[in-house]
Amino acid sequence: MTDNAKKPTPVADDLSRPFWDGAKAGRLVIQRCASCGYYNHPPRPFCDACLGRELSFAPVSGRGRIHTFTVMHQRDVVGYEDEAPFANIVVELAEQPMLLMVANVPAADRASVQIGASVEVYFEDRGDAVIPQFRIV
Repeated sequence: MTDNAKKPTPVADDLSRPFWDGAKAGRLVIQRCASCGYYNHPPRPFCDACLGRELSFAPVSGRGRIHTFTVMHQRDVVGYEDEAPFANIVVELAEQPMLLMVANVPAADRASVQIGASVEVYFEDRGDAVIPQFRIV
């Protein structure tokens, strides 16, 4: 298994920093519009639903379903060379239709990956960053 510290890590900017800070604290937080309540992910400077600019980050349950997935067989993805094949999933979070996040699943869950499968968040420490990932429940 590849060392998590060797996997790529995101670089937070002013817009995404609250998301990454939440992950470091073991909380999944998603940008939410104060005007209409719509969740935006990834974070944006304005609301996708109403174009409002009063946005903050709110905790979410971390539960959802697999919306779609792909199995990666390439062994040239930096940090994942020894993990192929691995599954990339798109999770639709429970809080809102089409509130989507991209993640991986642990090796032990790969055989259970299917569209519609229930998942929950966990946090993968990569040294420089903590990454929200999902496992089958």
